[in-house]
Amino acid sequence: MVQQISIMGATGSIGLSAADVIEDANAAAPPSEPVFAVEALSAGRQVDALVALARRLKPKIAVIADEAGLPALRAGLDGTGIESAAGEAACIEAATRPCDKLLAAISGSAGLASTLAAVRRGTTVALANKESIVCAGGLILSEAREFGATILPVDSEHNAIFQVLQDKGDVEQLTITASGGPFRLHSLEAMAVATPDEAKAHPNWDMGIKNSIDSATLMNKALEFIEAAYLFDLPAEQIEVLIHPQSIIHGMAHYKDGSVLAQLGVPDMKTPIAHALAWPGRVETRVARLDLATIGQLDFAPVDDGRFPAVAYAKRASALGNAAATVLNSANEAAVTAFISGRCGFLDISWAVGEMLDMFEASNFSGLSCMSLEEIEYLDTRVRDLTDKSLQRAPSRPGG
Repeated sequence: MVQQISIMGATGSIGLSAADVIEDANAAAPPSEPVFAVEALSAGRQVDALVALARRLKPKIAVIADEAGLPALRAGLDGTGIESAAGEAACIEAATRPCDKLLAAISGSAGLASTLAAVRRGTTVALANKESIVCAGGLILSEAREFGATILPVDSEHNAIFQVLQDKGDVEQLTITASGGPFRLHSLEAMAVATPDEAKAHPNWDMGIKNSIDSATLMNKALEFIEAAYLFDLPAEQIEVLIHPQSIIHGMAHYKDGSVLAQLGVPDMKTPIAHALAWPGRVETRVARLDLATIGQLDFAPVDDGRFPAVAYAKRASALGNAAATVLNSANEAAVTAFISGRCGFLDISWAVGEMLDMFEASNFSGLSCMSLEEIEYLDTRVRDLTDKSLQRAPSRPGG
């Protein structure tokens, strides 16, 4: 039976990869028996890209978050029979439309409201928006239990663990891997003068600019560390991050009998997207097949906390609770925005996150439970403002 799919954040790298997965799976199936059909697509501001994607996938509705884009969206879809809408409320409404799976792929904390709306409808959510779990893991998982929603991880590392995780009671440790990003072998002095173009040049993965810069600081692993603790309900002490520059092994589960189960594949997000959309089955993709003989060797190393403190910050935030994870994510998003716009240096991103965690631990914010959307949004706004002010006050730091 055809599966109805909705994609929130459809014009980003994850959304576009999902479109390829859907088209490839349908092309491999008999014409009368398509695997997937699309219910809804949403995007932020990229009207032309949304129009082009809607014409490819033929959803029932396409929604642009920026209300100013509605006239262009309507004009672009004229004659297609595809419904159009605009605004944040329309995006949330689209996320609640009946579907078999919703792919949550809006970048950053902006994806939280629509993800939560889908969860509260009892939808199976294929989660590619790690920031939603980092900021609101306790809330989302609590609501998922209450409303009978299923959360399927799409991040390559968590999807890998999802595939190899058997009896959690037998697990000693989970390992998520990191490529090390473009600055894996760089000194602090070299990173201090890095530009946004250099930071977004990921060696293995094709990602948007924000996720690519997070990879350069290893903040993506910090967020994934927290996400893994929530998704798999394990203490931080049982989760480790390992540098693996080839990005072939994506995640491992270590069992008490000494067995280690790992998921391997070429670094292509279409694989975990396909797994999540087709789960509990699988579909054919055009992803390149893994050839270990050609690769020759796989390398591993521990994280250098001196040059890349983000993972250590994640461990600290996990110990401090829900609100600290929100602080870590919000400070990072604000600092990455400042770096992209030339208002701070590359090393300032991690510095700002550490500064905000220090401030959080010493303030009354630490009493927030962050078990409501209102508290999360309040803390997110405050931390972003404090991060901006902190970066403005201290421009003389290395990399500043």
